[in-house]
Parts: sequence; C-alpha cells; structure tokens
Amino acid sequence: MAFEAPSMKPAADAWQMLAALAAADGSAAHPRIAALAAPNAAKRDVADAVHAVCTIHGRYLFEDIALQRDQQTADWFVRITTAFTNERAYLAHLTAAVGPLPSTPGQAEADAAFTNQRHAFDMLARSDRKGCAIGTAIALVIDWQAIRIVLDAAAHRLGVAVPPSELPDRAELAAFVATVSDSPATQRAIAFGAQQVFAQHRGLWSLLEARASARNHHG
Repeated sequence: MAFEAPSMKPAADAWQMLAALAAADGSAAHPRIAALAAPNAAKRDVADAVHAVCTIHGRYLFEDIALQRDQQTADWFVRITTAFTNERAYLAHLTAAVGPLPSTPGQAEADAAFTNQRHAFDMLARSDRKGCAIGTAIALVIDWQAIRIVLDAAAHRLGVAVPPSELPDRAELAAFVATVSDSPATQRAIAFGAQQVFAQHRGLWSLLEARASARNHHG
C-alpha cells in the first residue's frame, strides 16, 4: 500500500511523524497485546503468539545490510543487529519453553501468511530506497517494546529469566532520525518503511486473534 508522508522540513518533524504513526498504528494500540499479556490469557493463545513472533522475527534481518550503508548508518545498524541477536536468543529460549504450537484450524493459510510477512520484512530491510531500511528498523524497535510485553508476560508465567533489552530507547531513536533525515525524500522513505512495519504487525496480531477464535469454536 503506497504511503506519502506530508512535506517535512525540520528533521524533528520526521520523528514526530514516526511517533504519530506508532501511536495510531503500532502494535501497542492493538488490543491483542493486552489480551495476551493478561494473567488469565489462555496458555495456547500465548504459545501461538510466541511461535508466531519466532517464525517471523527469529532470524537475521539487518545483518547483511549494515555493511552496505554509509558509515553514519552502518554503525547504527551494527548496534541494532547486536541487540536483536540477543532478542532472538531470548525468543528461541521462550519458544522452546512454551511448548508445541497449538492445533489450529487453517494452519496452512496461517503458514502462508507468515511466509508473506517474512518476505515483506526482507524487502523493506533490503530496499535500495534511501531511508526505507532505516524506517523499517526504527519501527521494528518501537514495536518490539509492545512485543516484549507479550514475551515478558509469557516468560514470567513459564519461569524464564527476562533479559534486559539493549535496543535504543525513543530518545535515542529520535536523535538518530534527526541525523539521517537529510531530505524530504529520505523522510518520506523512512515514514514509508515504518508504516509498512506497523501494518505487517497489525496483520499479525489480527491473525492471532482470528486463530484464537477458531480454536475456541473448534473446541
């Protein structure tokens, strides 16, 4: 889906746009996050969510693009890569602890949807459009805060240690955006990458919601 951000002149406006997109369309705004983090969330729903996140994000994404960027962004991508390596290790541990994927009607369709999401993230992260990969990474970091709510709630229930996140906070993200938003075209590309990430994640949470409903009706 095409997206054109409004004209943005000061670099600060680029971050304001990303923050507004996150507030409106980010994972934190999806009701499935709170439902999965609730103490009374069904264990099979939590297991399904952990497996889904692992299927989509339990792999490399930015490692091989860090070397293709200018030095200013390459160093930042190296930091993101390291932080997400730790997150993936946590995710893998949690996926093993949560048990097998719950039986759900329509599994083949869900698997196809997960494959399409992985492909979408790959395309965004490897885009040659200046700023797109940056927007993708920033949105993933922002949304990971909400994803962590679900993962950490599951970890507490399972007795799995919750490691500290090494991902940059919003102040650091805002500062980075200010350094790379050097043109309206770049700002639009950053906003585009971010919007696509939020859209993919909204689709994920809605799919998990539908899968939970299907299990309940199936028995």
